[in-house]
Amino acid sequence: MIELIWDGPFLRILKKWKKKHPNLIGRFEKKLNLFCSEPFHPSLKTHCLSGNLKTYWAMSITYEHRLVFRFVSENKVLLADIGTHDDAY
Repeated sequence: MIELIWDGPFLRILKKWKKKHPNLIGRFEKKLNLFCSEPFHPSLKTHCLSGNLKTYWAMSITYEHRLVFRFVSENKVLLADIGTHDDAY
């Protein structure tokens, strides 16, 4: 089971994202629950990033929305950013 770390900067980003996309909140919560139990489930399309973000990973919330995170340890994940592909990367 993955433990999520919700730091202040991410919570501010998430608050703005939820205000802008209230219709996606339910999907976000479902995907996050699935991620906590099975982080590499095929429907999440979990993948590592490259370049400046090479220490980060991303998962899909919808076709265009991504959640960016970093593995702090084997079972701990720091949530970093959420948004469209262009916004989050």
